[in-house]
Amino acid sequence: MKRYDEIVVAIPCYNEAPTIEKVVRDFRRELPDASIVVLDNNSTDNGPHLAREAGALVMPVKRQGKGAVIRHVFREIDADVYVIADGDDACPASCVHDLIAPILNKSADMVMGDRLSSGAYKKENRRMFHNLGNNLVNILINSCFGADIKDAMCGYRAFSRRFAKNVPVISDGFQVETEMTIRCLDRKLALKEIDIAYQNRPRGSSPKLNTIKDGMKVLLTIFTILKDYRPLMFFGSLASFFVLFSLFCGIPIINDFIRMGHTPRVPLAVLAAGLMIVAITMLNCAFVLDTMISQERQRNELNILRYHSRDGKTRNP
Repeated sequence: MKRYDEIVVAIPCYNEAPTIEKVVRDFRRELPDASIVVLDNNSTDNGPHLAREAGALVMPVKRQGKGAVIRHVFREIDADVYVIADGDDACPASCVHDLIAPILNKSADMVMGDRLSSGAYKKENRRMFHNLGNNLVNILINSCFGADIKDAMCGYRAFSRRFAKNVPVISDGFQVETEMTIRCLDRKLALKEIDIAYQNRPRGSSPKLNTIKDGMKVLLTIFTILKDYRPLMFFGSLASFFVLFSLFCGIPIINDFIRMGHTPRVPLAVLAAGLMIVAITMLNCAFVLDTMISQERQRNELNILRYHSRDGKTRNP
């Protein structure tokens, strides 16, 4: 791995020529001792050239998608503090000090920008359904993980080295923010949110986020991670649905037996029995998978402790 400064600002860049030079200069002004790294994700404009002219180190990432870029950062760059910021100049670089402070004082492993609480995102954002989508994702995450997340999809974040080297990033696209939030909550790592300002993209800068397509990917990511990390809730909910459906179909059958001693509705009886068997099977799967996940969490905690011990010995002899 390549060793850069204590703080690395990583800026994913895909056709951000109208804004990338300003973003790099703003972060250089705010963090003069940090390394500014622009991740060129197959840009077809002169954005990477402008970033290099502004003083950033430009690294190419061939696999398309923001998630692929963040995964590359965590794999290839070794630092104490990682800042991920979009290259569209939507969130000001001046907020970076508030983001990295909890990482530097070791009170958080991930610090997320919060664009929603102040109302700035709702006021500035002109794309339909984005506010609705953000609120839906927040409600789903908070209800499933008992959290109080305000803006789970904000791309402006800071991470500790422990997070970067121990939390896997699987998603390739814009759903990566949701994935990292959920993984942080599931692993019980310290997470904080900081109010930040927000402004819409300037003229000439086109958004890369497709409301419907990427929104569906985010919901699919939540669905998948719930299946993987909350199997008792996921399969238990499905089992409850099939139990209720089975009872709905079975009550008329029971009434027939009470009144006549038999039922003429044999297909309905078979359906009710089949639904109950499916429900019991799902409930068994839920308990087995929940036990496996519990054991995996214990192994993960031990791995983090071993990593922390090795890292401390290496960096503080």
